[in-house]
Amino acid sequence: MCPEADAKTTVGDSSHDNSSVGTQAKPPRKGFWSVRHGLAFMLHICNFSMYTQQLHLNIAITAMVNQTALESQPNASVDAQDDWTTTQEEVQARVPTYDWNPEIKGIILSSHNYGSIFAPLPVGYVAGVFGAKYVVGAGLFLTSFLTFFIPLSADAGVAALIVVRVIQGLSQDMVLTGQYSIWVRWAPPLERSQLISIATSGAMLGSFLVYLVGGFICQSIGWPYVFYIFGGIGCVCCLLWFPLAYDDPEHHPFISADEKRYITCSLAHQDNSPGWSLPIKSMIKSLPLWAILVSYICQYFTTKMILAYMPTYINSVLQINVRDSGILSSLPFIATWITMMLGGLLADFLLSRKIFRLVTIRKIFNAIGILGSSALFIPLHWVRFSRSTTIVFLVLATAFTGFNQSGALVNFIDVAPRYTSFLKGFFQMFVFIDGAIAPTIGGILINQDSVLGWRNIFLIVSSVNTFGLIVYLILGQAHEQDWAKEETVTHL
Repeated sequence: MCPEADAKTTVGDSSHDNSSVGTQAKPPRKGFWSVRHGLAFMLHICNFSMYTQQLHLNIAITAMVNQTALESQPNASVDAQDDWTTTQEEVQARVPTYDWNPEIKGIILSSHNYGSIFAPLPVGYVAGVFGAKYVVGAGLFLTSFLTFFIPLSADAGVAALIVVRVIQGLSQDMVLTGQYSIWVRWAPPLERSQLISIATSGAMLGSFLVYLVGGFICQSIGWPYVFYIFGGIGCVCCLLWFPLAYDDPEHHPFISADEKRYITCSLAHQDNSPGWSLPIKSMIKSLPLWAILVSYICQYFTTKMILAYMPTYINSVLQINVRDSGILSSLPFIATWITMMLGGLLADFLLSRKIFRLVTIRKIFNAIGILGSSALFIPLHWVRFSRSTTIVFLVLATAFTGFNQSGALVNFIDVAPRYTSFLKGFFQMFVFIDGAIAPTIGGILINQDSVLGWRNIFLIVSSVNTFGLIVYLILGQAHEQDWAKEETVTHL
């Protein structure tokens, strides 16, 4: 079926880099209308839906608590706050509110991460061995279905709400981790960056939308409809996912023979068979894998810190009211959505034209994302007196991080395609650890000094990111590792 596979493998071995994929068969000229791009856009919608369900409580909880909580925001503009309170009082006649103090609110919001630290590891293993279609679909359906029960569980009590959120967090892990095993069998190396960027950028679009409209929904028709609307969108996504998604092109009923042949030939040089056993010792000794892990931890430390405190920074430091703060907080997400898409297209363009080797492309995009964002985060403390300048810096700094998706964040597929889902699950564990540590550090710094604390936050995230970049530039590689090419059993 692919006579050039042997020659391609020889070239790949001699060059010792995935840049040799340029010798593969040319893709059918279908552009974004191909089945593989259709799968990427379906995952884009799934990630969009999942992130709206991950963040909708952050917005709705401001309307779920009694309005006395708003009096603790001294920096909000008085007129706008009065308008918000007046409208909320009208809606309260139709929806319930709860006497949750800040401590209880913090527990509820963080409950999404409870139990999720170790869940990605088995999820990634199962998805890699048995396929991602049903893992991703089941996770999306479960989190969407449970979203409808958040208003009911809130009425039942804090404990019931926490249980629902814990289960939602576990089911969302299934979507986050399981989807990467699809690209091991669907993404030709020359299109890997753009396909994964298209799929994962849906998270940014979902974050943008929930921040943009969540407050207006709560204010106009009541906070329960935030969960009903976004839960319904998730269920619709499931109706599309199960009949249209397939684990590999061989079993897809609608794919053309040309596209199937192109994908098969493109991936003939790598071992895509599921890895039942795990070469644990070889993974531990792999310096390129350590480089990816360190970069992963550092980049998500910054992401979790900014996600947690950007609305607070806009509200308290820039003294912008709650509704406008939500709208402005959504702008960095749409900017990141654009840069993720463009970064994937540009990375694959550079690789297909053989302008740079794959390892060089990964390091260039990682450097652009980290150095660009750090250069804009650092001066934020000194430009805070200008609202417009600060917002522009925040939007651009966050937008630069979108280029990281074509750098170290996708590099684990290059070095070990056979164990993609397991490695994604392993890395995802540290993402949840970042989610617990970063906001805690930020809160301590702000409590110590409400002015210099923000300066220290931006200096820390820039320093952490730069450290991760240095490690990745020194140790990072992009060719498939020897331990990932054959199935071996390793005992600890």
